[in-house]
Amino acid sequence: MTAQPMPCPSDSPQDSLAAENIVSLLLRRTDGPRPAARSKEAGVWRDVPWSSVVGRVRNLSEGLVALGVEPGDRVAIWAPTRPEWSLADLAVLGARAVPVPVYPSVTTDEMRYVVTDCGAKVLLLDGDVADKDGPGRWTRLRGIRAQIPAIEHVIAFDLPTDASSGLLSLAELEERGRTAPGAHPHAVDGRAKLIRPDDLATIVYTSGTTGLPKGVRLSHGGWSVQARSLPQLDLLHEDDTALLFLPLAHVFGRAVEVAWVTTGCTLAYAEAVEKLVDNAAEVRATMLPAVPRIFEKAFAKVVQDGRSQPGLRGLLFRRAMRQFDRYAEARVRGEELRSPEWALLRRVVFGAVEKRLKARFGGRMRLFLSAGAPLQARIAVFFELCGLVVLEGYGLTETTGPTHLNRIQDRRPGTVGPPMPQCEVRLAEDGEILVRGPMVMQGYHGLADETAQVLDADGWFRTGDIGEIGEGGYLRITDRKKDLIKTATGKYVAPQAVENALKAEPLASQVVVLGDARPYVVALITLSDEVWKRWAAEQGWPQDESPARRPEVRTRLQAAVDAVNATLPNWSRVRRFAVLERDFTPETGELTLKLSVKRKVVATKYAQVIEGLYAEGGTA
Repeated sequence: MTAQPMPCPSDSPQDSLAAENIVSLLLRRTDGPRPAARSKEAGVWRDVPWSSVVGRVRNLSEGLVALGVEPGDRVAIWAPTRPEWSLADLAVLGARAVPVPVYPSVTTDEMRYVVTDCGAKVLLLDGDVADKDGPGRWTRLRGIRAQIPAIEHVIAFDLPTDASSGLLSLAELEERGRTAPGAHPHAVDGRAKLIRPDDLATIVYTSGTTGLPKGVRLSHGGWSVQARSLPQLDLLHEDDTALLFLPLAHVFGRAVEVAWVTTGCTLAYAEAVEKLVDNAAEVRATMLPAVPRIFEKAFAKVVQDGRSQPGLRGLLFRRAMRQFDRYAEARVRGEELRSPEWALLRRVVFGAVEKRLKARFGGRMRLFLSAGAPLQARIAVFFELCGLVVLEGYGLTETTGPTHLNRIQDRRPGTVGPPMPQCEVRLAEDGEILVRGPMVMQGYHGLADETAQVLDADGWFRTGDIGEIGEGGYLRITDRKKDLIKTATGKYVAPQAVENALKAEPLASQVVVLGDARPYVVALITLSDEVWKRWAAEQGWPQDESPARRPEVRTRLQAAVDAVNATLPNWSRVRRFAVLERDFTPETGELTLKLSVKRKVVATKYAQVIEGLYAEGGTA
């Protein structure tokens, strides 16, 4: 095994942060020239100052203590991303209790499993508004309340107190904290001083691609190390506005919350993922953290719009994209493309694209953060070329968020960057990435055997990802260990690399490559509804027909497959593919809540289609 540690300076003026926790860092934020948070209410963006955030967290924390919440008690939060979520999270930490996030879109049974497994004493939820996931969360909870006897109190963000049903409003909780007998405005300060680095800070349940979710136990020390890293990396500043749409039930979203508290920037809460770009323009955001799917969709839209422009503009864009592919390949290799044609097209075409993109995002956007899954290198290069920096990083729930991140001044597309401060990295003999440091989890809640399988006695955590470490410790993720395909010929195929290459075609939404123990590799492809509708409108095709059955769709995808196959060894090439009738979604079960493909679910659900691709004489 080869160790690739990254030294962390011990004499930095920021070292004092290592001994602090998120609560003590928050209590410093009593004032500032910019608002702490922004959210849209009744169509109007409203600002909340830091003094209000800190004051409300103090009162809510005291309210929880008055309810009987004690250090170490679990408090579950079942709500979408919004300011009250962050206030509740920080207030629970301020009570020295343990917040347990629950994805807002989980089923009632899944919610019951999480709150029961962690032993939650209190449950906070948003309200009772029905949405695409079904009835409101309060209605769903009431239907099974008797099955969760450990829950002593339910607190709602948006509903009034109702003693008859055992419901307490967030406003009432805050008022109780403010007026509780013996309550002291600085009691939370005293509790914060008692928090130790190895104290349990939160239990985050993995969404998982298979089986029941596991509760990941993360410490205060792990979050403190992440907070300490931010000033060293110089990513965010007090005058930045970060736009948050990520679920706070996911460790990536929580990491953004920690960055907010640490830097004192403004955190704007997006209305919904569908309004992300509009919201970015409205608040003039400077930073957007997102999963690769967001950037893939944005890239596909820009490319499709450019290709479909009439006349000379469309011709120039298509020529520019052909040259861009050469430029992106050179950029990934650390080289420069020297071509008079590229120099001209870059200035004329990409100059115009840059102007439109920056204006669309509000004119101040300077930084995208991408994590949660591999990002196609050419997409990062594309946005970089348009003046929008994309920093790709890597981390897991089990590592309290990022273990790696590209640096602003040394970005290497196709990699996830060097290790974060205080994170050691090495590769096992089979290429699996191992990490060690204070950010690594304490273990899986109540699952000693599962913990021992991934966390050894020396503190090395097995990530389950395969990678390569290059110059300067820059890490390249090549695949998931469990996802590697071994064909019937004995050859190994890394499916993610092939899938990401195929998704460079804007019409392709999701791609799943299969072939384990099979004679050759095949693929299932879903289509981007937005790209299809725009293309169909341009061609005058009926938009209500099935695009999967149009020969033009198959021809276009076959060209993309042929182009990718030309870059692959014979055993990795996609011999056949099927176009599916609909895209994958979390609601239909093929995607996790962080939009990762559940390969086993897809393989089971589309078993007949897959068998057809391998059947002798079968059509693909």
